[in-house]
Parts: sequence; C-alpha cells; structure tokens
Amino acid sequence: MEKARAEAVIEAVLFTMGESVEISRLAEVIEEDTKTTKEILREMEERYRQENRGIALVRFDNAVQLCTKEDMYEYLIRIAKAPRKMTLTDTVLETLSIIAYKQPVTRMEIERVRGVSCDHAINKLLEYDLITELGRLDAPGRPLLFGTTEQFLRCFGVGSLEELPELNPLQMEEFRQQAEAEVQLQLDI
Repeated sequence: MEKARAEAVIEAVLFTMGESVEISRLAEVIEEDTKTTKEILREMEERYRQENRGIALVRFDNAVQLCTKEDMYEYLIRIAKAPRKMTLTDTVLETLSIIAYKQPVTRMEIERVRGVSCDHAINKLLEYDLITELGRLDAPGRPLLFGTTEQFLRCFGVGSLEELPELNPLQMEEFRQQAEAEVQLQLDI
C-alpha cells in the first residue's frame, strides 16, 4: 500500500474507533510490518505538530489514539455548552402529540394514526430528549414503546401529562386528514 494511502487508512481507523488501537492491528490493516507502521505513525504525529492541527496522535504502550490537542479543549467546551436549536416541524409535532396522548405507544401505532412512516420524527424527538424508550411491548416482535420525558414537560410548560389540553375528536380527525394528504403528496411526487 502506498504511504499516503496507508496514512489515510490509519487516520480513518483511529478517527472511527475513537479509542486506542494496537499498532500491530494497524499494521495488519495497512498490510505492513510493525516497524514500518510505527514510522508512518511517527511521521503523522510530526506533521500534525508542524501543521498546528487540532488533533494529535497519543501513544500508549503498544497502541495509539487520535485525540484532540489539549489547547483545543476551550473550543470544545464552547460548542458543547452552546444550546442545540430545536426545530419541530409539523410532522415532528404531530408525532410528539400522538406519543404524548397515547403513551406508551409503539411506532406502528403512531404510524397507524398518522398514516405515514414516522422514523425521522421519532429519531428527532429522541435526539431532542422529548421522548424516550419505555421498554418493549409483550407482543410478537417485542416492539419498542415510546413515551414523553421530563424535558418534554419542561419545554411545553406543563407539570404533568394530566395538564395537557383535552383533544377533541374533531382535532384527531383533522390530524388523520392531514396525514392522509401528506401521504398523497408523497405519492404524487
């Protein structure tokens, strides 16, 4: 394997693993001996230092790890402390309202009410910590059950689920019609 390619492979492996990897394993991956692999790592380490990169190779006994340089920590803290912007589209809000009113509820039950797939909406709601997995339904396939979180209550200014406004049957019918229209739009595209 050419040297530039070997470096790229090592970098990709170390980045993806996120933990230390034994040099012997890296050698196997790039199809080189340990001595040559150590030399490639030394050169990568030096180049990272010379180019004043935000990453560094950290060596352990017989392993190496790709890490953030210490002088970059303050920037990591800034980004980690920055609040995530939560964007709740109509689809995500509809999915959330179904979960809030019908919990614990399975993905299939949500899709039955909405009439369309809700994978993206559920993933967004999990990411925003507005819903959580409550366990599994004791049924064939053992589907996951979803429910709202304390973060949901905080975001919507309610102390408990009992404080949620009553949904009338007319609103539920409107949700169903909107979901059917959404399905038709997707079929027309």
